[in-house]
Amino acid sequence: MTASLPLTGERTVPGVAEENYWFQRHVAAYRFAAERCGGLRVVDAGCGEGYGTRLLGEVAAKVVGVELVADVVAHARGAYPGTEFLAADVCDLPLPDASFDAVVSLQVVEHLPDVGRYLAEVARVLRPGGQFICATPNRLTFTPHSDTPVNVFHVKEFDAGEVHALLATHFRVDAVLGVAHGVRLRAVERLARRPLPQLLLERPPAAWPAWLRAVVRAVRIGDFVVRGDRLASSLDLLAVATAPLR
Repeated sequence: MTASLPLTGERTVPGVAEENYWFQRHVAAYRFAAERCGGLRVVDAGCGEGYGTRLLGEVAAKVVGVELVADVVAHARGAYPGTEFLAADVCDLPLPDASFDAVVSLQVVEHLPDVGRYLAEVARVLRPGGQFICATPNRLTFTPHSDTPVNVFHVKEFDAGEVHALLATHFRVDAVLGVAHGVRLRAVERLARRPLPQLLLERPPAAWPAWLRAVVRAVRIGDFVVRGDRLASSLDLLAVATAPLR
């Protein structure tokens, strides 16, 4: 059995009880992407631990996960045998021009100092008319009232308008959607009278009350919904765009 990657705050990993809320929230975005990748050739750009690449591989004709850190790629290859992973910079993809039908890149753009170069590489490897699915934390809810991201691994966070403007430099933007809590987690927030992410971030897991620990362990993918309205209050922004016809 491959050992779990350590939690650093840079990426989420499966199988860690106190990380379950963030992990399931990420998987909800991957499920959204997978629904649009059936039978396609797909790049998972910035794949992290590899769980999302494996999920995409269940429906795609071909999937390649790309991750910068060699040790993380080695872990992914051991954890998900039969899935292809490359150690490379998402701003310099070792892939031919116009060779993929879709690029999925979730919780990546906020980590990058050169977003323009990254978007140009995504556009380069996509075939004309190929799709780009991108997710990033909503700045308005993840780091409210500050221009400095709360996560030290984030270079810059974005709101919905900024995501649209960024992607429009290289793609036709088809939709900017929001990931939000479903009914059960909204009920928890009403009882707590606080946003759940705020409760999780304000103290270390060892100091969480028992009820909060139980809530986190019980979170499932179905506790998150993707919607097209109320983007300002969404948790994550999820954009779908199309590469131009050349």
